[in-house]
Amino acid sequence: MKILGIGNAIVDVLCKVDDDFLKKNSLTKSTMKLINEDEFKLLLSSIKIEETVSGGSVANSIVGLSQLNNSVSFIGKVNNDDLGQKYEDGLKKENVNYLYSKKDELIPTGSCLILITPDSERTMCTFLGTAGKINEKDINAEIVKKSEITFLEGYLWDEGDPKKAFDKAIINSNRTAMSLSDLFCVERHKSHFLELVKNKLDIVFANEQEILTLIDAKSFEDVISFSKNLKKNIIITRGSKGAIAIYENEVFEYSAKKDLKIIDLTGAGDLFAAGYLHGLINNKTVGECLAKGTELSSKIIQKIGARL
Repeated sequence: MKILGIGNAIVDVLCKVDDDFLKKNSLTKSTMKLINEDEFKLLLSSIKIEETVSGGSVANSIVGLSQLNNSVSFIGKVNNDDLGQKYEDGLKKENVNYLYSKKDELIPTGSCLILITPDSERTMCTFLGTAGKINEKDINAEIVKKSEITFLEGYLWDEGDPKKAFDKAIINSNRTAMSLSDLFCVERHKSHFLELVKNKLDIVFANEQEILTLIDAKSFEDVISFSKNLKKNIIITRGSKGAIAIYENEVFEYSAKKDLKIIDLTGAGDLFAAGYLHGLINNKTVGECLAKGTELSSKIIQKIGARL
């Protein structure tokens, strides 16, 4: 197995809204907010569902990798309920080896309301459900050891049981990659994420805002210096400025594609990571990895959702 993804098993519920809907519900555009089940139902009651998909950040990346004919697996916690079954079926349909055995849980399967405004930005309201209750018993060390790369998401990290699950995965991994996921996650877990980036991860995906915040950088040059000193593989997406990879002591840049008809930015980072990791496990150069990541992210933002 090339890559094992471990992340939040979340059913994405995609809806189109206007800016007033965000204001009325005190939501900050382009961020992710954690909500409870009642809040989720209330928000959903006044809008129309466009599509539902087996989502979650790393799951999106893993599906992208599967679509590129890579051997991939995923571990994410769902309940033995209707949404949990839909989630599993959705991944299996994409030829992803789903390695979590559903059990009857007290908490329902997690879901994420993805609110897409006319400017194509997406604002996420996530009810983690049982996905956020992942623990070390859900991680099979032997499965982790058989994978070339274990890919984790910052969204999943939390104090307590999720941290223990992370630690078990990292200890047993051959190589560990992680996405910082969201500015909200970086601000909430800053010291822990910095420790992971410095001492435990081999490959890190972040956008410019996330990495600047993580290291309290005054300029992007600070990010370059920090990454060079780590001598790891740090990949940073910069929107219209393209993407950059700092591999050991070298800096590689790749320009963003121009004249795209952007419809929805959901999954842009997830599919970028899929393209980059595809290059990595198929022994491509860093430049080729950046090119594949850019190709996939450029395709995904020209359609609704996070599936190519």
